[in-house]
Amino acid sequence: IFYLFLHTRKKMELLLLLIICHCTISSVKTHSISKPNIILLMADDLGVGDLGCYGNRTLRTPNIDRLAEEGVTLTQHIAASPLCTPSRAAFLTGRYPIRSGMAAFSRVGVFLFSASSGGLPSEEITFSKLLKQKGYATALIGKWHLGINCESSNDFCHHPHSHGFDYFYGLPVTNFRDCKPGQGSVFLKGIQKALVIPVQITGIALVSLAIVQYIGLLKVPFQALGCFLLIITISLVILFFFFYHFRHLNCFLMRDHRIIQQPLSYENLTQRLTKEAMQFIGRNTDAPFLLVLSYLHVHTALYASENFKGKSRHGLYGDAVEEMDWSVGQVLDVLEKHNLSDKTLVYFTSDQGAHVEEISSAGEVHGGYNGIYKGGKSTNWEGGIRVPGLLRWPGVVQTGAYIDEPTSNMDIFPTIVKLGDAQLPSDRIIDGHDLLPLLQGKVTRSRHEFLFHYCNAYLNAVRWHPRNSESVWKVFFFTPNFSPEDSNGCYDSHVCFCHGGFITRHDPPLLFDLSRDPEEKVPLTPETESRFDEILGVVQQAVDNHTRSLHAVPNQLSWDNLLWKPWLQLCCSSLFQSCYCDYESRGRPLEVHSG
Repeated sequence: IFYLFLHTRKKMELLLLLIICHCTISSVKTHSISKPNIILLMADDLGVGDLGCYGNRTLRTPNIDRLAEEGVTLTQHIAASPLCTPSRAAFLTGRYPIRSGMAAFSRVGVFLFSASSGGLPSEEITFSKLLKQKGYATALIGKWHLGINCESSNDFCHHPHSHGFDYFYGLPVTNFRDCKPGQGSVFLKGIQKALVIPVQITGIALVSLAIVQYIGLLKVPFQALGCFLLIITISLVILFFFFYHFRHLNCFLMRDHRIIQQPLSYENLTQRLTKEAMQFIGRNTDAPFLLVLSYLHVHTALYASENFKGKSRHGLYGDAVEEMDWSVGQVLDVLEKHNLSDKTLVYFTSDQGAHVEEISSAGEVHGGYNGIYKGGKSTNWEGGIRVPGLLRWPGVVQTGAYIDEPTSNMDIFPTIVKLGDAQLPSDRIIDGHDLLPLLQGKVTRSRHEFLFHYCNAYLNAVRWHPRNSESVWKVFFFTPNFSPEDSNGCYDSHVCFCHGGFITRHDPPLLFDLSRDPEEKVPLTPETESRFDEILGVVQQAVDNHTRSLHAVPNQLSWDNLLWKPWLQLCCSSLFQSCYCDYESRGRPLEVHSG
């Protein structure tokens, strides 16, 4: 009996020990995926076909490819909009931009001026706000493009600080051709077209008035004529002043609320952004941090430092891609240096597809490559919205895995909010879904049955991935009119537009099965798809349900919110001094190796 007691006791002790060990291991694993560091890397206008991990064999992107090798590659990762401003709004909030008023009803779908009054509304909840409340150090380095001020030049109502970022170093608007001397203008052709008719009408009116005045048919008071001429003259002077000084007024670098370089200098710019990112990581090795590194590459104006210029096989565009890849490598290296790799989720993407219409004045291709996919930036063809989606977190997500399920850049919001132990807002619809179960292989199907593709504020297309099928149906209600017709973009207007004579409406809508036709070459018909009417009926029901979920909100991209307002202009000196300053340290640049 004594022997049996001892034997049983040892078994119980062993069992108890195993239970304690199991609980301890489970606790460690749970702790390891709670409140990790988060680094979100976003390129600008990068084509999904520009990276080695997505099939490119001529551009060198070893560091970005390393994320794919050590993590998960999303092969059907979709931007919520094919334009910068609305895509970035959706990324930060996890919501379609139409819900926040960040989708335009006019032709212009992004902010063009630093002194516009529109921007991401303060009522919107960003992932940076929620993580900051949970003790995260938060920083945005690089491009913002979601507004600055509302009513005065120092209210900073739309500034990154107002949306949960402790630290900001970068461009409040975006990188334009006009920002870099010698790179042309994105406005000149449009202004010329817009002014031709008003100038002609004004000229004809003045000549007609002079004639009727001369022959005595009508007496026009000289005061009225003088006021009319004065208004025209003042308007032309303001227009000339603004566009002559566009670079100074809109292309500047800020640190927090202070302008430190106006106009922006491209000298070692990527090195400066990278150094800021590395220093932020170094300052926060003992507490969780959120870093959004939002590259200017590869939006035009293209640029590259001397170490990368002329080194790629694809001109200045390729040089810029390879310099950005170097920067990604520096960020990964600093994580290893501080033993943070296993504690950090790293995500790499682009805000939308490559801008295929970008051709320099010398005829050099300045736009990227969207692989097999049709169209590009500003369109909801796959080339405009299918973007890189790479996620690495050693020991937590799968390694070297490829996932071909529909996912969205809106999914980052709920994914990292949950990881940061924060609660999703319950007072609004969140359109994104937590990616972690998919990334860990716990589920194999995306939670997105439907994705809605907007062209500005107009519902352009719908993607349907039925739960019991491998098919991915895509329905287009209208498509952009490419110019020239046989091209792959809107070269005559530089970007495609969303309404009026710029589009062709389809009744019945165009239907594609992306699982069989990812290039969107051959629309299906009732003759080639037996379920044609059934599919359109299901999609229309989903559209009706989605539309009922929308509520009227102020339009942040109305003409009133888009126009330049002099009283909102940020200037580090004065308008009379051309808003010039350079407080940026010109210390020794970060050492780079392009090989």
